[in-house]
Amino acid sequence: MRPDLLRMKEVALIYLDRSGGLQKFVDDCKRYNDSKQSYAVYRFIISINPSDIAELDAALGNQILHKPMKAAQIFQSVCFIAIKTLSLIEQLQTEAQINIVLKPTHLPPLPSYVLSLCEFPLDYMSQRFYMSEGIVIAMGTVTKYTQGARFLCSEETCPFSEDKQLVEMIDAKALSAFQGYSNNKPHFRIQSFTVFLRDELSNKMKIGNRYRFIGIPACIQNCSQVTVCIEVNSIQLCSPEGTSGISENFKYLLSLTSSSCWRFTAILANIFASQVVPPGTYNTLKLSILLSLVQTCDRERETADYLDLLIVTSDTLIADRLLNYSVCLVARGIRHPASNDIFPTVSKDKHGTGTASIQACSALLAKGGICFIGDLLSHKKDKLELLQSVLESRTTTVFIPGKKYGEDVDQQVILPIQTSFWTFVDEDLSSKTYVQKDNTLIGKLDLRSIAANLLDAFGLLIRCNELSCQRALPLLDHIMKKAIDPEEVPYTISQQFRTQDYEELIVFAKNLQVELSSEAERLIHGYYLASRRVRTDSIHGSKLSTSALKLLVSLSKAHTKLSLRKKVLEEDVLIAVLLFESSLTLKHGASVFCVAPNAVFPFDLIDENSLQQRDVYLMQCHQQLLQFIATYGPGTHVTTSEE
Repeated sequence: MRPDLLRMKEVALIYLDRSGGLQKFVDDCKRYNDSKQSYAVYRFIISINPSDIAELDAALGNQILHKPMKAAQIFQSVCFIAIKTLSLIEQLQTEAQINIVLKPTHLPPLPSYVLSLCEFPLDYMSQRFYMSEGIVIAMGTVTKYTQGARFLCSEETCPFSEDKQLVEMIDAKALSAFQGYSNNKPHFRIQSFTVFLRDELSNKMKIGNRYRFIGIPACIQNCSQVTVCIEVNSIQLCSPEGTSGISENFKYLLSLTSSSCWRFTAILANIFASQVVPPGTYNTLKLSILLSLVQTCDRERETADYLDLLIVTSDTLIADRLLNYSVCLVARGIRHPASNDIFPTVSKDKHGTGTASIQACSALLAKGGICFIGDLLSHKKDKLELLQSVLESRTTTVFIPGKKYGEDVDQQVILPIQTSFWTFVDEDLSSKTYVQKDNTLIGKLDLRSIAANLLDAFGLLIRCNELSCQRALPLLDHIMKKAIDPEEVPYTISQQFRTQDYEELIVFAKNLQVELSSEAERLIHGYYLASRRVRTDSIHGSKLSTSALKLLVSLSKAHTKLSLRKKVLEEDVLIAVLLFESSLTLKHGASVFCVAPNAVFPFDLIDENSLQQRDVYLMQCHQQLLQFIATYGPGTHVTTSEE
């Protein structure tokens, strides 16, 4: 035996002993030896740290990183000698019966070990370990294959077969192609890549999630086409990227407005998206957008707060531009193409296996973010019915017919839809008047073109009416300037508070952990109970579902986050109540707790005095809310300022 090869085998044994891998190997052997089943191949998984091995022996470390197949043979020889020396598996006859799978815990943090399909040139043929990242856009069903030969196994009871799964992924950078507005967006082609998950890695990925993984690239030929694929070795769910803080300008603004719980968010909304609309226009909508954005969540969790927006407007072009701009402020902001499906679909796997492959579509690509579906009335009735079901349950069911995809039985796969939805409708098409009719309640919009259940499924219904003479001129001036010079920055405020500043603010705010104060909790429950009481009749029952309580909590928390605080106060609840009550009025008409259509922004915010006027107005609304609860809230007690 060559001296260098003998040295590497000795180092492999030393490393296994020091790392605890030898004891795990002995335990795995015992399970095989105690099993009554006969084996032709004995498979062992060995976790290794390439850096630690390189410190013991550079040659072996290099083998693992650049020639993993040869490195596996070294460990195979060591393991065979150990089994024979210690009599660990009586049935084992030859070294070829041992299948060693080396799983690096990580790779060196160097560019040469990162494989990105967004960069060129690409290395497909080296057959060494690379680290890569991607988002799952399609996932096939699990099939059997023979471990040693890597071919499909048709015999279900074969003891030498395991599970295999094919997954389609895209580079995370490619998501920008699905977003709407973007400055300096390059033109590029999106290329997905296939990863193979074998054995214990099957079903370890979920559609829409972003993963970091280590694997070996390879090329497979299907008919006349050659496809790049990656044999995955280990998988890790990517942690969300946070930010260290907010811009200095926002910090200064926060300090200037510290005397009021309402001013910071009011100014944020007032100057938001000045690249698209003039400051001071569409403030209620812009505040609602910001609240929805800070309620997005990158982390995996069972329960999440969603804030779905349905906007009714007579100027759909401006609304579309504003929502397009806003959806790009979060990493998972997806503009849904009207020609595509919103929710997952099933097709045949393109690699020739004949199995079913679930395609992610827009809603799953927007996981943890926003799915902007454009004009609501541009979608067909069956799609809208499915949308209503998803909004109510936050899940969708994919049906896989067994006969079509080579299975004995049909399957139903239930997928969680963890995203908020934005959409708009043209008021001129859906409603010709806002004036009370004989059969219309005060304040109720005539939206008969939208199913009532779908209307109720959206968290907030917002009506934008910005076309008064006073506000139309600045809007027209803005549109003309952008048409003449799209790159011009028309307002000084756009330079002080840039798009990037808002992106950082949203990331920082949405990661804040907030909790309800006891006063805020009592106010939410008091309003909810009182509102249910006044909005209940003997024929239709209550117009408030139990989900309304969750929405009120979500809105209150969102305003707290946007205010960069960690405790929900009564002032946050008041903004939530005013937005929610305005939405209810548009859906069902006004109640005895009557709020103005522009209750959150009753004045144009042009100076310190107008901010003070708004504070006084909101304090009056707070007192009216307390009185409403005291009068109509059964068995509730909310402390008033007099007490």
